[in-house]
Amino acid sequence: MEIHIVGGGLAGAEAAWQILQAGFTVILHEMRPLSTTPAHKTGDLAELVCSNSLKSLSPDSAPGRLKEEMLALDSLIIAAGKAAQVPAGQALAVDRAIFSNYIETKLASHPSFRRVAEEVSQLPSPDEMLARDEWWVVATGPLTSAALASQLEELSPGHRRLYFYDAIAPVIAADSIDLEQTFRASRYDRDTDGAGSDGDYLNLPLDKAQYEAFVAAVATAEYMPLHKFEETRYFEACLPIEVMVERGPNTLRFGPMKPMGLTNPKTGHRPWANLQLRMENVEGTMYSMVGFQTKMKWPEQKRVFSMIPALRDAEFLRFGSVHRNTYLNSPEVLNTDFSCKLSPRLFIAGQITGVEGYTESAAIGLLAGRALVAKARSESFAMPPRDTVIGALAHYVTHGGLGEFQPMNANLGLLPPLERQRGESKVSKKARQCSAARERFEEYLSHP
Repeated sequence: MEIHIVGGGLAGAEAAWQILQAGFTVILHEMRPLSTTPAHKTGDLAELVCSNSLKSLSPDSAPGRLKEEMLALDSLIIAAGKAAQVPAGQALAVDRAIFSNYIETKLASHPSFRRVAEEVSQLPSPDEMLARDEWWVVATGPLTSAALASQLEELSPGHRRLYFYDAIAPVIAADSIDLEQTFRASRYDRDTDGAGSDGDYLNLPLDKAQYEAFVAAVATAEYMPLHKFEETRYFEACLPIEVMVERGPNTLRFGPMKPMGLTNPKTGHRPWANLQLRMENVEGTMYSMVGFQTKMKWPEQKRVFSMIPALRDAEFLRFGSVHRNTYLNSPEVLNTDFSCKLSPRLFIAGQITGVEGYTESAAIGLLAGRALVAKARSESFAMPPRDTVIGALAHYVTHGGLGEFQPMNANLGLLPPLERQRGESKVSKKARQCSAARERFEEYLSHP
């Protein structure tokens, strides 16, 4: 028996780990560095191409609960995140190099793991997989090559493939930031350990005039052209800042430049607007602009972002960019165990299934890997129940929601609703939802 995984991103690495831990041999096909994508820069496994944040660690949030559930299921990705963690308040942000190296080392040291540097453009047919006793996992992510994406289209009724556009935020050299124009703080003074001493974020405050001038510059900047024949559809949780500005001059102040929960110690007041920078590596030599995805041309990014006082002489180590994300109409294509309805030995995992986010992609890789193991052993597989966060995410992928299927983050809205108790705040209700999900997940672990 051979198990092949196509794609060495977070989902592919996680699926490989789960399958290896079950005692099977894994052959991982990764086309990088022989062939690359518009977003990747290295040939490393599990390279993080957008933000270096895996989102919140708070136990009273959906992302926090998802990480706890994945860690309980022996997630390689979450373990790597913990090993590569850099300060980021309540978020799990990582040093990209340490993160990828941890995953590569764990997989490469496993005696049943083999990595093949090649691009897979043609999958075996269902009959060929059966005859050769092969199982396949496709975890090629949102930048799946055209040849493979075309073949995957054939698995969907009507040959439908969907897409949206995603954007990457810039990264800045730390020593080029004017620290006199900044202050350190986490929003509402909440750090991961609750101390709230110095704050994990570098805050760049703007007054009203500075903010309005900045918004005007964004609105008139030149952008990278997209294909004219394609309808531009962005994921709402990752909008380019220029798209936000099109929606109104104050949209940024209620989005990535919101000043809520922050007080500038130099003035004693809340800024009119505020940009946060987050550490990109353990050494603290690089910072990313939180929530500042953009499709502006690179010279325009330098010009416009330099209008922010602290960034007047900023050195940009990576400019922002926009790329197309491909995903399948999974409710039509997949069974509840992530195997294909038209090819039962083929499993699909990760962002291409219609989830959005690093942790979410890895979560689907984890479940797909475990489900494949059960199927290969002719055993039943109990998917985590829908009233857990990972189970709710899996249910959305394979069942969808109302209307057209679109990518989804892990969120409490995916869980079965709880009635709001009289006088209960939204915060308390969310905490109660997470507590209920935790109890249900513990039951699942006891009796899967």
